[in-house]
Amino acid sequence: MAEGVTQPKPPEEPSSGTGHHPALEVAIEKAIFASRWLMAPVYLGLILCLAILIYVFFRELWVSIPQIPTMSEAQAILLVLTLIDLSLAGNLVLIILFSGYENFVSKIEAARGDKDRPEWMGTLDFSGLKIKLIASIVAISGIHLLKIFMDIENYTERDIYWVVIIHIVFVISGVAFAAMDWIKAKTKEYK
Repeated sequence: MAEGVTQPKPPEEPSSGTGHHPALEVAIEKAIFASRWLMAPVYLGLILCLAILIYVFFRELWVSIPQIPTMSEAQAILLVLTLIDLSLAGNLVLIILFSGYENFVSKIEAARGDKDRPEWMGTLDFSGLKIKLIASIVAISGIHLLKIFMDIENYTERDIYWVVIIHIVFVISGVAFAAMDWIKAKTKEYK
């Protein structure tokens, strides 16, 4: 071999210096990625929760139908608020069910191209999900508070005090979440 000419070195295996084997790393990463499917039964459980809410909704309606002719205005409003409350809780379960599954487990291919697919489905990231959740919780809390005020004689002053404080905490939490997202969006603009 001529002097001064060097032989090229064979390519080295990438190594992080930890002594691990790439095959082991790939296997661990595949297992971690596949672990998202452990959440699938939770989302199936949420379908059962939705069914429970629907059952309670129609039970409330069924029990109240015979009382409609003798209902006072306040009782009618309480019934409507109860049904709205159950409806909002159902919407909350659907938001978590759709968004959670799509964000953390897998895309819902069965809904692709369906004309009834909600516009937000598949586009709602974790931040958007968080805002929708807190907005729904604030709405449910507000309706519950209104129901209490409509039937105020059946509650103690202490009960009302705590319900109002809890509602205010939900409202402040919602504003704080929205402010954090706004600050996050502004910091991304400046980068």
